[in-house]
Amino acid sequence: MATTARSRTHADRRSAAHSSDAAVAAVFESYPPRIRSKLKALRRLILGTARTTKGVGAIEEALRWGQPSYLTSETGSGSTIRIDRVKSAPDLVAIYFHCQTDLVAGFRELYPALTYGGNRSILLDTAKPLPESELRHCIARALTYHLHKRGTQRK
Repeated sequence: MATTARSRTHADRRSAAHSSDAAVAAVFESYPPRIRSKLKALRRLILGTARTTKGVGAIEEALRWGQPSYLTSETGSGSTIRIDRVKSAPDLVAIYFHCQTDLVAGFRELYPALTYGGNRSILLDTAKPLPESELRHCIARALTYHLHKRGTQRK
């Protein structure tokens, strides 16, 4: 019988979280200091926004495609957010959103001054301060994406 996330025991989830924590920490440590610092600032912003956004619940931090990723596993309220360096541009990091959503298109309308990577990411220069207010709003929208989508479908 296959084990699903819902059928795991509390001890299994705690053990999986611990190994995930170690794997995520290892990825952060593999980045050069400037990249690591900016990605950790993004991580703090994501986790802080999740804590203060109604309906999000606990965030699961895991690796997806080798990237630190943030999932709304407890509530299913949102779309996964990933963060990573931009391999083709050594001074950029990105916050990635699911490309089959309209999230980045909406962000582009709200915040045209931000730099985007197609329909899937916001690109950030490691030498510049994070646009925290704008990012906090974008993150909150991603973390509640399914809540808003469900609400729209009911109307």
